[in-house]
Amino acid sequence: MVSALYPGSFDPVTLGHLDLIQRALPLFDGLTVAVAINSSKQATFTPEERVAMLREVLPQSDKLEVTTFAGLVVDYCRREGIGAILRGVRTVSDFEFEYQMALTNRHLADDIESVFVMPSVEYSYVSSSLIREIVKNGGDVSGFLPGPVERRLRERLGPHSKTP
Repeated sequence: MVSALYPGSFDPVTLGHLDLIQRALPLFDGLTVAVAINSSKQATFTPEERVAMLREVLPQSDKLEVTTFAGLVVDYCRREGIGAILRGVRTVSDFEFEYQMALTNRHLADDIESVFVMPSVEYSYVSSSLIREIVKNGGDVSGFLPGPVERRLRERLGPHSKTP
């Protein structure tokens, strides 16, 4: 078996992310969930806050690590001895983007495999950006977020967000 990296913004972490992590854990010797540091994106939470939320809501497991990274995913994998990149694919448009990224990563590092996992059907349409928009407009996202993450998101997005 091999260890895998699940990179993403996790801004915020959703039940869809957690579902993917839970289902991927038995597939690998180890799974590193890595919050991408991307200075060109306007994030709702700092990388440190996202790591803290992930650690709070993820199961305790010797096979699971949470960290941050910057730069190319394949460079991080090489440095850490990780042999696979885990990605969730919700829609056809996700697949097109992920396919392009997988081929590019293979060109850069042909010894690191991309592994695609389909989400559970109840999370197949959930995205962090959609959830942020719902919260900004006072909508109910309790079926999409862990409770601690929902509370932090409502606090961060201001007084116009109310708990349902």
